[in-house]
Amino acid sequence: MNHLITGGSGFLGNAIMHRLLKNGENVKILDVWKSDTHPDDVEFINCDIRDRSGVNKSMKGIDIVHHNVALVPLTKSGKLFWDVNVNGSQIAAEEALKNGVDAFIHMSSSALYGAVNKFPIDKNTKIKPIEIYGKAKYAGEQAVVKTFNNTDIPLIVIRPRTILGNGRLGIFQILFDWIRENHNVYVIGSGNVKFQFIHAHDLMDAYMLAINKGASGIYNVGTDRFGTLRQCLENLIKYANSSSSVISLPQKLTINTLRFADWLGISPLAPWHYLTYHKEFYFDINPLISNGWKPQYSNDEMFIESYDWFIKNRHIINLNNKASAHRKPVKEALLKVVKFFS
Repeated sequence: MNHLITGGSGFLGNAIMHRLLKNGENVKILDVWKSDTHPDDVEFINCDIRDRSGVNKSMKGIDIVHHNVALVPLTKSGKLFWDVNVNGSQIAAEEALKNGVDAFIHMSSSALYGAVNKFPIDKNTKIKPIEIYGKAKYAGEQAVVKTFNNTDIPLIVIRPRTILGNGRLGIFQILFDWIRENHNVYVIGSGNVKFQFIHAHDLMDAYMLAINKGASGIYNVGTDRFGTLRQCLENLIKYANSSSSVISLPQKLTINTLRFADWLGISPLAPWHYLTYHKEFYFDINPLISNGWKPQYSNDEMFIESYDWFIKNRHIINLNNKASAHRKPVKEALLKVVKFFS
């Protein structure tokens, strides 16, 4: 089959590409920059997702569209979140429909749920995003759903927890570097909240299971083995043989400080980070388990693998400014001061 991956140069798009190639599928990539991890036989299309004509041309002869283009919280893109994550998603869906694709897979986000108070998150949980990125991702998802309503084309929507795996950088690069250098790491509040992540390979297993099922559906994806955020960080510190400690910060003061620093443009953290990472967050994954999916990585195992990759590759990490936010280092900005005193 012929597959088009929009955003195929990003962390997740890259993982999807490799899984499809491993399965013997034909793959094309649409993105605004070309990754050096693309094999030579994978066609690359340099195109902005908002370029309707270019998107339409890219979908000629395509059986399945994997829509992954999105500006993520780290980019702090303001109004562009709506332009790319909503309008771009609608363009991708509409052009896929015009070209008669066999299926459309939309990569959504757990940010849709905002700050949830009842767990686990399941099909009955109310969607209530609390910041600009989550609101844009929800509006983008709704635009795609509306496009494929009353059609025979299967629409698969994936809502993953925060993804880890080899090559994952972004804010995790800061965490890993601080632990490597024996600096303290910080949580907002106690950190004693159940917190779920997902490994890229496990996400791909769930992803392919949904595709092979061949029916429309919305899937929340996270690991089945996880504890609290504090436990996860302390276990990684212990594994790394680091002298770092996990330090709690007062919630209200810290959030207000980070909000002000964000407004000044001197913090790498976005609202999705400082408004939610002190709160419990995990999915009910029984619907996937009942369909035969079994995640291979616990929180601890995926953190250890991601940390080991970082340590092994930190001297050759791609500094390309065109790289996706999750595949390149993040400037510490204000956190550099915190690091100095930790």
